[in-house]
Amino acid sequence: MSDQPISMSRSGPPETVLPPVDVAITHKLKQALAATPHERRDAIAAVVAQHPTCLHAWAALGRASTPGIDAYMAFRVGYHRGLDQLRGSGWRGSGFVRWQHESNHGFLECLEGLAVNARIIGEESEAVRCQQFLIQCDPRGRG
Repeated sequence: MSDQPISMSRSGPPETVLPPVDVAITHKLKQALAATPHERRDAIAAVVAQHPTCLHAWAALGRASTPGIDAYMAFRVGYHRGLDQLRGSGWRGSGFVRWQHESNHGFLECLEGLAVNARIIGEESEAVRCQQFLIQCDPRGRG
């Protein structure tokens, strides 16, 4: 947990920005995304296996997975890893996690993918909670 205090201001709730993804990991992920469609998911999964804290990789794995339970699993793990990282960055369960910061995209994409795939597998209440949380994180959306 971060020792940094969360300050409130007249501008509203605090905002959390996750640290940027390491350049070397970003490069590996870009290479995996450039793989042939037949090899892409396995290539992304290899990046996730080597760098399981990389939220962008979890989001990419979810997007490369079959919609439904396979994508749900990847997005759910990425979402929970993201909650851990948010807490480590000083987030205390509320406040903005905005799309305008590229380093937040992995978490937000996992949350968004979890909402979509929860609905696909019939977890409607989870889908609604995730959608509401996504709006709370950034009411402006992707912009």
